[in-house]
Amino acid sequence: MLIDSRLTETIRSAKKIVVLTGAGISAESDVPTFRDAQTGLWASFKPEELATPEAFLRNPKMVWEWYAYRREMVDKVKPNPGHSALVELEKRVSEFLLVTQNIDNLHQQAGSRNVIELHGNIKRVKCFKEGTIVNDWNVSDEVPPRCPKCGYYLRPDVVWFGEMLPFGAMEKATESARTCDVFFSIGTSSAVYPAAYLPYDALRRRATVIEVNPDETPLTEHAHFHLQGKAGEILPELMKNINM
Repeated sequence: MLIDSRLTETIRSAKKIVVLTGAGISAESDVPTFRDAQTGLWASFKPEELATPEAFLRNPKMVWEWYAYRREMVDKVKPNPGHSALVELEKRVSEFLLVTQNIDNLHQQAGSRNVIELHGNIKRVKCFKEGTIVNDWNVSDEVPPRCPKCGYYLRPDVVWFGEMLPFGAMEKATESARTCDVFFSIGTSSAVYPAAYLPYDALRRRATVIEVNPDETPLTEHAHFHLQGKAGEILPELMKNINM
């Protein structure tokens, strides 16, 4: 694709870049979206019925097993060229922050270092009662397993419906969006809040906002550049032009 020279020059001169990513970039690695994971044994359930604290308290075994099923799917996929291009972009600027709505750990697996996970990480486990991350626990036949410290159930470290985002995560993301030179919105519908506020925070502070998405979104008409297509194709091409 043809990359606007004004865009490449803007990125070359940027000192602080913030990137927001959504499900689109993960879908290019064949990560099933939240609703696409409802197949096989889980086809009769709505995600909203499984992704709440109340659902876990009603049936912790079922909810744990659903996330174990999703984790197995995530374990089979790998980062795509879009993830790799963002790693390269991070190395080019003095300040870089990647804010993701995804829980699959693919950005870190690709090599991204400065990452805020707004919705948690499906590969981590924490105590339901204390909220502390747990890396090791006693292996038994009990599902879910128990916290080795307090004995209560363990749960996936993801943000469920009705829960707050991780402490300080949105505040740090907002502050960075308000002080960046360039803001990327990649593979997100721009309709999930509060993350969808971030590009507008950047716009109000006169940052250049770049949207990468196959489809138009509510952000498209406000962005300075809309690069229509897949992140795994557009971002490597963009980095190629920047490096020329």
